[in-house]
Amino acid sequence: MDATQLLKGVLDAAVLAVISKGDGYGYDVIKRLQDSGLTEVGDASVYGTLRRLFTIGALTSYVVPSESGPHRKYYGITPLGLQMLSEQREVWQEFASAMCALLGTTHLILPTQIEKGE
Repeated sequence: MDATQLLKGVLDAAVLAVISKGDGYGYDVIKRLQDSGLTEVGDASVYGTLRRLFTIGALTSYVVPSESGPHRKYYGITPLGLQMLSEQREVWQEFASAMCALLGTTHLILPTQIEKGE
């Protein structure tokens, strides 16, 4: 199964979830997604998602000067973004439950759990 295809359908939720835990700039958001296990996430996809979520009012943005390079554009989540994230969590729970039932698993098994033999 191609993880990049799955990621396209959940990237909005993933970006909103990361930013709900703390404001971040583009590369920071990418790094946090990758550190969370979404290693296939692409830079262009995340930057496009950030711009689109900002345009629809789910994110705010502000610029912070950087001592080690150009200014950084930080993104924060708005009340609309929190509402969207809440709705996407519900949809994900229903979808994940249905897929677990179809695949014959009682819970999601993470790749790191497989490597550890859990």
